[in-house]
Amino acid sequence: MLIALTGTVAGLLIGLLVGMVRTAPLSQNRVLRALHRILNGLLAAYIEIFRSTPMMVQAMVIFWGFAFLNNGQTLPLIPAGIFIVSINTGAYMAEIVRGGIISVDRGQTEGAYSVGMTHAQAMVHVILPQALRNILPSVSNEFVINIKDTSVLNVIGVMELYYMAGVIYRRNYQIFQTYLIICVLYFLLTFTITRLLRLLERKLEGAKNYTICGSQSDPAAEIHIHEQEDEAWKR
Repeated sequence: MLIALTGTVAGLLIGLLVGMVRTAPLSQNRVLRALHRILNGLLAAYIEIFRSTPMMVQAMVIFWGFAFLNNGQTLPLIPAGIFIVSINTGAYMAEIVRGGIISVDRGQTEGAYSVGMTHAQAMVHVILPQALRNILPSVSNEFVINIKDTSVLNVIGVMELYYMAGVIYRRNYQIFQTYLIICVLYFLLTFTITRLLRLLERKLEGAKNYTICGSQSDPAAEIHIHEQEDEAWKR
């Protein structure tokens, strides 16, 4: 759970950085434009590699690759697991964030530029708040996927539910019963978290029925939210 949560948060931060770079407009300066294109190519390669290979293989390559380059000294298991999940999740989050940024109406960006904002200011104050709200369901889904996928980290010795199941059944020889209990635990964990995240999504959506009062020229113009109180009123 710790690895999944930390890896998802770190992966989201990686995805935000990569997504913003990949959607940034090209500079008028030839050198900067060339560097931007090279960086875009490297980031695209990172995304394709980590989205096209299993996390289990990535874990083995990164964990034992570090040992190979460091005279046999391996990474601590928990930090290694967090790092692996983070960069794997970052590749998926990068595309999710890029899609969220693209989904924001182009007029929002043009409006920000028209009032004198730079691209960075428009991204932070106008685009990203809307994009993050749009991608929340996908981010929640990635978190749930990571809870299940961290089971593959047992190949490098990370002690999670699947790993502990192996330890237990080797003691009691009850393979079916042990893994059935692990299956139930995974279900209860992911089901509960999924429901909580969906509740959060609904809270962030706000009211769906509203009326705009006032006018653009009126500084006191405000939006009054009218909740639907009962089914009879709906009819």
